[in-house]
Amino acid sequence: MKFIDEAVIQVNAGKGGNGVASFRREKFIPKGGPDGGDGGKGGSIYAVADRNINTLIDYRFARVYRAKNGENGRGSDCYGKGAEDIVLRMPVGTVIRNIEANAIVADLTQHEQQVLLAKGGSGGLGNLHFKSSTNRTPRQFTYGEAGQTFELKLELKVLADVGLLGMPNAGKSTLIRSVSAARPKVADYPFTTLKPNLGVVRVDMDRSFVMADIPGLIEGAAEGAGLGHRFLKHLSRTRLLLHLVDMAPFDATVDTKHHVQALVNELRKFDESLYDKPRWLVLNKTDMLPEDERETVCKDFVQELGWPGRFFIISALTGEGCQQLNYAVMDYLEQHLSTNGLETGK
Repeated sequence: MKFIDEAVIQVNAGKGGNGVASFRREKFIPKGGPDGGDGGKGGSIYAVADRNINTLIDYRFARVYRAKNGENGRGSDCYGKGAEDIVLRMPVGTVIRNIEANAIVADLTQHEQQVLLAKGGSGGLGNLHFKSSTNRTPRQFTYGEAGQTFELKLELKVLADVGLLGMPNAGKSTLIRSVSAARPKVADYPFTTLKPNLGVVRVDMDRSFVMADIPGLIEGAAEGAGLGHRFLKHLSRTRLLLHLVDMAPFDATVDTKHHVQALVNELRKFDESLYDKPRWLVLNKTDMLPEDERETVCKDFVQELGWPGRFFIISALTGEGCQQLNYAVMDYLEQHLSTNGLETGK
């Protein structure tokens, strides 16, 4: 199934049915009085989070959702039937924004969470409600209210504990394949990953976390360069970022330290809160370095880079160092348990 993480839809709630002015007319009851019923309510539109859905593709092609109107009231004290509500099931992690007001309507973070998107109009009142001791033959009634209409933008942000970021071919997809059951495509050319991938990393029998892999970033991503800028938002819900670095690039002239600093700057330009997230450096593809020089080369790299936080030396291909990384991540997540993912500091 194609991964779609943005869509724009229009929701039109139903109009309430009109009330009616009616009088009781039966044989031998010449002055039966008012008996006009109320109109039924218009259908409302709700959004419900569903963990079994992982894309907004349904809303890319069906963009208008219109609930039915309520029925009009009738005589003989008959009330109009209310219209059925419409329920739109969306992936957990969907942010719903009102385009005109530029305001967030809802953030669906829990399975089966339900949010009202557009309220149906109330039904009008029949003349039954207007009778009194001084107005025995009321001819007043009211019309049903119009339902709400909104244009909404849906934006899916995947829910993960840990996010992977790095340049194309840094080995992010290889790492998530190595430590989880996820099977993203892996190849020796840039931008192999075209969509976010999620994998569950099981550290022990009852200890696990979710890892997210997004397409590789390049310098200028915050301004729209490359592919990764479209998916940076998926890292906003994570509690820890792992910055993967290719320690054995094909091109020996590549300035790896410049790439690391460039991506850090891209995070800051894209979203300050994303930049403030805890971030660890992961030196990957170290199996390509001479074994007797590996540790020295990596430590010199970190020192020259001036990296202030934690760093790990791994090979996603061979699995070397991955288990230690997994346990460190699990311990960190358990120590910094938070429902909103807003920890700061490195």
